[in-house]
Amino acid sequence: MPKKKKKSPLKKKRAPAKKKLIKKMVAKKKIVRKAAKRVAKKGAPKARKAAKKEKIIGVVTHYFPKVRAAVIKLKVPLALGDTVKIKGHTTEFLQDVTSMQLDHVPIDVAKKGQEIGLLVDSRVRQHDMVYQA
Repeated sequence: MPKKKKKSPLKKKRAPAKKKLIKKMVAKKKIVRKAAKRVAKKGAPKARKAAKKEKIIGVVTHYFPKVRAAVIKLKVPLALGDTVKIKGHTTEFLQDVTSMQLDHVPIDVAKKGQEIGLLVDSRVRQHDMVYQA
């Protein structure tokens, strides 16, 4: 019959030491969190500034490269002389609205919900967003 091992008295001492260490770690975390809250209350400078929220005018649905025209589905009215910003994955430029068409007829003002043809200076792609500049 094999002999039974005696429990060593060291194991009993290690368990409370771990508990004390854990308690110290938790206490340190609390102190750090309290310090962070104090700094936040005092108005510490934020890492990022909030970007200006641009107003979305519409979305590019198609582009005709030979005539350099974009088809735009409007979400708000648009008029000749307005400045727009077209922004997409590889596109970003400002432009004045100089020529607009609706069903191949030149127009001065486009209403919400219409799909218009807009003469553009640079290449645009489908799903590029059109913002008010």
